[in-house]
Amino acid sequence: DDFSEKIALALASQAAVSVRNTTLTSHLEEAHLDTLRRLGLAAEWRDKETANHITRVSQYCTVLAVGLGWEKKDIDLISRASPMHDVGKLGVPDAVLHKPGKLTAAERKVMEAHTIIGANILAKGNNDLMTLSREVALGHHEKWDGTGYPQQLGNEDIPFSCRLVAIADVYDALSSRRCYKEAFPPEKVVNIMREESGKHFDPNVMPIFFDNLDKIT
Repeated sequence: DDFSEKIALALASQAAVSVRNTTLTSHLEEAHLDTLRRLGLAAEWRDKETANHITRVSQYCTVLAVGLGWEKKDIDLISRASPMHDVGKLGVPDAVLHKPGKLTAAERKVMEAHTIIGANILAKGNNDLMTLSREVALGHHEKWDGTGYPQQLGNEDIPFSCRLVAIADVYDALSSRRCYKEAFPPEKVVNIMREESGKHFDPNVMPIFFDNLDKIT
């Protein structure tokens, strides 16, 4: 009857609006993620490294998070936030960023400032992804023994996200060619990672790293 038809049309209209809103939300989220990815890529290209570095760091962090039993939403967050760890390199002078040899003490200070610059670029985010991105940009060079930078945090004071990114970032740096070094042989990389457990890296996470080394490789 007419009444049933009106009800059906009203429900169909509501469903169409709901689908449209969901699609718009999905498109906005994808645009937001794309912007973050491109910002991360900008930092990597300026450093004359391939875009593959940030992809690999993201994938390594995902493997670690899965191995640690994180919930899917947290796995997705670390996967999306970790590529932003070096965005602060956008503010480091070329003479320091591209120097093929060892940095002086003064140049090292300038390079270390990329953590602060990155945190400032990503500051005042109003969502979980931006907040986590800022966290990893600021803290991915902290060390388990407290000798890292910029805040000299140690042990459990280091955000868990930063502990994962530290492992992924160093592993990739050792395994890859950089302007100041060739890629290290796999055996040497593994030995360094083992030696740094409990010093640079969270010793509670390193067993997960080694258990999943085949996947990471």
